[in-house]
Amino acid sequence: MVADTNIVNGMIVTSKSKFEGDIVINNGKIVSVGTDISLPESQRTINASGKIVMPGIVDPHVHIDEQPESRAGTYHAETRAAALGGVTTFIDFAFQGGNRAMSDPDAGLVDGIQNKIDNETNAYVDYSLHGVLHREEPETCEEIPLAIDKGVTSFKMFLSNYQIGVSNGFILLALKRLAEEDAVALLHAEDPSICDSLTEELKRQGKSEPEDYPDSRPPLTEAAAVDDILRMVRETGVKYYGVHTTCREAAEVINKYQQDISHVRAETCTHYTAADRSLHETMSNLPKIAPPLRSEDDVEAMFEHLEKGTLSVVSTDHSVYHKEYKEVENWWDSPFGANSIQTSLPVFHEEAVQKRDYSYSFLVDVMCTTPANTFGMPNKGTLDPGTDADIVIFDANQSYTIDATENESNSEYSIYDGRTVRGAVEKTFLRGNLVADKGDIVIDNPPGRFIDRNLPSWTQ
Repeated sequence: MVADTNIVNGMIVTSKSKFEGDIVINNGKIVSVGTDISLPESQRTINASGKIVMPGIVDPHVHIDEQPESRAGTYHAETRAAALGGVTTFIDFAFQGGNRAMSDPDAGLVDGIQNKIDNETNAYVDYSLHGVLHREEPETCEEIPLAIDKGVTSFKMFLSNYQIGVSNGFILLALKRLAEEDAVALLHAEDPSICDSLTEELKRQGKSEPEDYPDSRPPLTEAAAVDDILRMVRETGVKYYGVHTTCREAAEVINKYQQDISHVRAETCTHYTAADRSLHETMSNLPKIAPPLRSEDDVEAMFEHLEKGTLSVVSTDHSVYHKEYKEVENWWDSPFGANSIQTSLPVFHEEAVQKRDYSYSFLVDVMCTTPANTFGMPNKGTLDPGTDADIVIFDANQSYTIDATENESNSEYSIYDGRTVRGAVEKTFLRGNLVADKGDIVIDNPPGRFIDRNLPSWTQ
């Protein structure tokens, strides 16, 4: 056999081990991995000596919405940014009605899914979808099995004061149906009435500065909503995945209900492990996200609960807005969201491995293997022979300063702008295709595909 690619002499990292060895790639798959494997002839040999060789990042929480007009993300730009950041698979969101603008009342969830699948020709990495359930009507739950037939096996609802927020009553009915279908439920958890009341109070007090914003959605709002949701999860027996956990209070609530990980799992995001609310003092409204950035203690709590297993995934919640919509006079007029898919791996590597001495296998577990397993993608997040050759070569010794002008994303800013990190993505392979190399996209035709996912089997 003449293989497509041999990667030799690298420090290979999986979620379980770390060793110096080689990887053979052929026809988009990993053929063999090891320390003493017999290397075949290959069309291309890459010497990864001194570099980390790891699975591609699997980011299960990414928003690429072309609507409304304040949102800037497109599949062409954001998937290129993903590849430069070592992300080879992500999960986006499909909305009822075609897109987040909900412009077509006659279009349903399956239409929204198809709308996102149609972006496949512009994708430089692989992607899948969560369905968003935001219309409180009987037809919403009736579409769940149809969505599963299209490979969408996880569904998100918003317990929040967003326009697309839904009530506890609807959530309970949806959770029952999702449990019947053995699908995964995702919940954005912030008590909407408390958020509304606190926001109005801050407005009355004239507290319009960006650094006042986190007080409108304190940890109480998240912890209370998580408790409400998990009581319903316990009642219905559904598989639950809590998105963007931010604070010690919420993580402790999750831990209380989490007898094991066969029914209750949760994530945090890179920014909640790398920044606190003081960032608003220097970057104004740009880091305005929901839930907000928290305290330094909450940052440490995210690592404590990742280590404990309460939280098992680190995602990005990547969401791209035009800068003009973020930089407004009053914080309440600025939209929620920040981009980070291009820099998430280097930033988390700096915080977890370099600063806190967590292992590379820990990083691979929470950013690659566990997210893939959680959402039914057995060919992703691993270096096992026979799986997709989604591989990142990472230079842990290269220091650089993040510069927003180098964004491949349509975002004109980065909340990490000016931050120096140790560790940079050198090469990103998607199913054996070299997509990104030393900061450049090096492939002409987008190789990304929509991933039709399985109903995942969660075990302890």
